[in-house]
Amino acid sequence: MVSNTAIYIKNAKVFTEEDIYVNGSLLLENGKIKLIANQALSDLPNDVHIIDGAGLNVIPGFIDGHIHGANGADVMDATEVALDTMAQILPAEGTTSFLATTITQSPENIEGALINAANYQNKPGQAEMIGLHLEGPFIEKGRAGAQPIQYIMEPDIEQFKQWQSLSGHKIKTITMAPEHDNNGSFINYLYQSGVNVSAGHTATDFTGMKQAVAAGVRQVTHLCNAMSGIHHRDIGVVGAAFKLENLRAELIADGIHVSPEMLELIYTNMGSERLILITDAMRAKCLQPGNYELGGQPVKVTKDRAVLENGTLAGSILKMHEGAQQMLQLPDVSIKNIIEMASINPAKQVHVFQQKGSIAQGKDADVLLVDDALNIKYTICRGEIAFEEE
Repeated sequence: MVSNTAIYIKNAKVFTEEDIYVNGSLLLENGKIKLIANQALSDLPNDVHIIDGAGLNVIPGFIDGHIHGANGADVMDATEVALDTMAQILPAEGTTSFLATTITQSPENIEGALINAANYQNKPGQAEMIGLHLEGPFIEKGRAGAQPIQYIMEPDIEQFKQWQSLSGHKIKTITMAPEHDNNGSFINYLYQSGVNVSAGHTATDFTGMKQAVAAGVRQVTHLCNAMSGIHHRDIGVVGAAFKLENLRAELIADGIHVSPEMLELIYTNMGSERLILITDAMRAKCLQPGNYELGGQPVKVTKDRAVLENGTLAGSILKMHEGAQQMLQLPDVSIKNIIEMASINPAKQVHVFQQKGSIAQGKDADVLLVDDALNIKYTICRGEIAFEEE
């Protein structure tokens, strides 16, 4: 980690919020983007770290809105060390901020994770935990996937209020099965309180999704996984994501959770405007294949996937830049489209776009320098170099 009062990036292709500067410059100071120019800057602070970005692209940092763990740590460990471990390793894949994601578990275990997150202090030169994603426990047992079935609960506003209070009001997204909220009152409460409600681990049909969107659902969790797919007599949750313009959808672009052909079909139907790249990674990410656990369940990890004993996918070991690279291989997908899916959309979805998700003056200095293939050369988190390729 390099800590400096100011960082000056020069000679780079800068993807700003409004334009692309072919020979651009960026001045970062006090954790913010102070100045963006389409030319070299002459008036620089005395104490400045200069990065020559010749041949590189400057893009906003990635925001992972759904991640359970990495490098041996898991959000459900409910320790400061676990969150620090994640925050330290994520800049290597271009992630500058993330939602710490829980899993369906006992109320006591969920509460431990929420309290830990409430007390957690972000540290300089690491990815920033910008909130929590409560995945479950208000989901459908028949679509549990790798969520422990014995802890699934019915939606309960009072229970959620208690958990939101324990979290220090850091729950930004909740994954739930809308069919278990018959009159939409739970969804509407969440929506009115500013929580991003995501339909996931659900068996609902297209009609159910239309009703859920009317109540306040605005997202679909890991599209295609643990939900009703497209059928010629009912287009299900996947079809709803295609058809209903109010919905954005998370996407695990590892070519395993969703095949490359389906990734292309999804992109053709939704475009970069409504897709959100995530990893849904578990603690084995960045580690060797072997035996691990997720939500108290044994998980076997090979070189490219994590599965329960019955073969069910158990999260992923995907890195954000790898998912972005997979999408970049699709026809007509550009780096600008990647920025939309990995930075802009996730920031907008959890209401932090005023400070993150794009390169604009005054925003947080969360910046990546990447080559044309999206290999990470530098990651800058809130104005400090958190990763530099060796």
